[in-house]
Amino acid sequence: AGARRGVAASVRGRAPCHVASRFASLPRKIGHTRGNYGSYGGGGSGYMYGNRQMSTLAVNPEVTLSEIYTDNKAAGDATPVYLVKKGDEDAIKNIVGDNAMAFVKACKFEGGAGQICVIPGENGQVGGVLVGVDDGSEPLSLGLIPTKLASGTYKIESSGLGGTPATEANAAALAWGLGSYKFQRHKKPSDDDAGESKVASLVFPEGVDEVQTKAMVQGMFMARDLINQPANVMGPIELEEAAAVLSTLHNAKLNVISGPELESGYPMIYAVGRASTRPPRLVELRWGPESAPKVTLVGKGVVFDTGGLNIKPGSAMLPMKKDMGGAASIIGLAHTLMASKLNINLRVLLPIAENSIAGNAFRPSDVLTSRSGITVEIGNTDAEGRLILADALSLADEEKPEIIIDMATLTGAHRVALGWDLPGLFTNDDTLANSVLQHGEASGDPMWRLPLYKGYEPMLKSKVADTSSTGTKPLAGAITAALFLKKFVPETIKAGGSWVHIDFAGWTDARPGRPEGGEAHTIQALFAYLQERYGSQ
Repeated sequence: AGARRGVAASVRGRAPCHVASRFASLPRKIGHTRGNYGSYGGGGSGYMYGNRQMSTLAVNPEVTLSEIYTDNKAAGDATPVYLVKKGDEDAIKNIVGDNAMAFVKACKFEGGAGQICVIPGENGQVGGVLVGVDDGSEPLSLGLIPTKLASGTYKIESSGLGGTPATEANAAALAWGLGSYKFQRHKKPSDDDAGESKVASLVFPEGVDEVQTKAMVQGMFMARDLINQPANVMGPIELEEAAAVLSTLHNAKLNVISGPELESGYPMIYAVGRASTRPPRLVELRWGPESAPKVTLVGKGVVFDTGGLNIKPGSAMLPMKKDMGGAASIIGLAHTLMASKLNINLRVLLPIAENSIAGNAFRPSDVLTSRSGITVEIGNTDAEGRLILADALSLADEEKPEIIIDMATLTGAHRVALGWDLPGLFTNDDTLANSVLQHGEASGDPMWRLPLYKGYEPMLKSKVADTSSTGTKPLAGAITAALFLKKFVPETIKAGGSWVHIDFAGWTDARPGRPEGGEAHTIQALFAYLQERYGSQ
């Protein structure tokens, strides 16, 4: 093992073969050909990355912040929005008056989640909009509304969300932004889409943290856009470009490793991606004061997963463009952290590969030597995500940060247990787990803790290698995958640090604030936890 570590160290001492010879400030590496990338959604485009023009998907969401939000100067002309709980007729009567109650009842408005009732005003104008929030317990309930309203400017006059005025205002503003998202860039615009913007714009409520709200919406839109792109558009280089955009935006440092250096220093990332015509790579980004607490984020970036030689059936392969959802979500979370200027020394690691089939594809029963020196017997080539994460986690572990957080669309077993919308949380830190779960409930971004059960560790034993990648029993797959990953962060745990593993779907059915499609689960909760723990610079 000592010899293997020496090889890895010698690799780290050599210049990576791609993008930058050492950590360098990205503004010197990426030249702007046109546009002004002031923020995600600012309308800039046409950036050059080396000799290649960046794809516009990295800089142009379909709905921009300037369309979603407006400042208080427009409040005088804005249509009032009244949030009411289900069955609260007294509240409705106080808003519309006795004479209009019959109209509201004729509209069958009862205050259910997502219900709206447009109140007539004087001279045929719209007097206001009643919006149902059910019992008020869903923080993102207002996210159902923006796409139902006509284009125009709106302001929230009353809230039925529960909680303090400040938390209500922040929840309402965030929900409005998240619910405004759409992804139709591969469809021809209809006649209805022509002309002026069709977005319903919200006047920022009093007391809202505008910078933080916009940062979170930006981060979520980034992640959703990346996940929703088809794999022929979102390959390894395009995912790398998204990280490059992020580094440019925040003046972070970028390092990309590919080719021979990746093969020798990160052999499992290389093995997973070598059969693809689009080569694998490891993207590393650094930001923040070196003296600040170290926080490392790791995201699985499998841009498409055929299952390799243990090939997936067609129905299981169809949604696999989302298998880079971990990397996309980490990009979104990193943006939110940097835009909010948290007091952390941030490191982002994105192992990126396409799991394809060719004559040089890795095989079931192969034994791979990981970056850490641990040998791994391949149980199934469709369990590739844990392999690329393992090499990236080993790199993260070498610095022993205070926290390592990895995110991955890792196992079908997680989805069987918890479904699309409830990520699984694994960690060695009980205090952290309790806090993150509380923030998740408060923000409408819930998750469920699953155990790192030691009793299942023998399931990963191999007769020919240090460990099996999958084990031999078709049981507790999410747990054994987490136990496998834990093997690659021993130094961080020994030093008293925290390791967090998020197993999630990266996709959602339509819910409040979460349109159907790619979804960056847990980043609201994780951001809230990290902000509470470390504060801002």
